[in-house]
Amino acid sequence: MPDEQMATSAGRAPARPLDEIDRSILRMLRTDGRASIRSVAERVHVSRANAYARVNRLIDDGVIRGFGARIDQERAGQGASAYITLKIVQNSWRTVREKLQDLPGAAHIALVSGDFDVLLLVHTKDNRALRELVLTRIQAMDEVLSTRTLLVFEERDLDEGRPRDF
Repeated sequence: MPDEQMATSAGRAPARPLDEIDRSILRMLRTDGRASIRSVAERVHVSRANAYARVNRLIDDGVIRGFGARIDQERAGQGASAYITLKIVQNSWRTVREKLQDLPGAAHIALVSGDFDVLLLVHTKDNRALRELVLTRIQAMDEVLSTRTLLVFEERDLDEGRPRDF
C-alpha cells in the first residue's frame, strides 16, 4: 500500500510536499538530532520562528517520526548483530510483526519482496543469545515457515558525517 494511502487509512492526511529548506532541515537533524532551533535556523537561513514552525510541521505530518541516539551496539554490550530473513505464512504479516517487535534485540523489521517475506535486524549479547533467539523464539512461531541468518561483521550508519539527498 503506498505511503499516502497508508497515511490516509490511518486517519492522517498525506504529508505536504517538501521544499529545499525542509530537506536541509532534515539533513541537519539526521546528522545532529539534538540541534537547537536556533542553529537549525542559522544553518538553513530562516528565522527561528520559521524553523520552529517547519520542524513542527514535519513532526505533525509524520515526516519526522522521532529523535534518538545512534548506538554503537558492540560498545553497548550487544556484540552480535544479524539480519534474519523469514518466509512466513501468506497473510500473516501483521501477526508476525507484532511478535517480532516484542523480541529482545529486534531493531528493524521490513516486509519485503523477493525470495523471503520479512527482513529482521537484531542485536544480541553474543552468538549464543542469537542462536537462542532464532532457534527457540523465531522458529517456534507458527507463522514462520523458514529463516536464514546473516551475521553482520561490521556496520556503519551512512548518515554519520555526511549529508545525503532525498
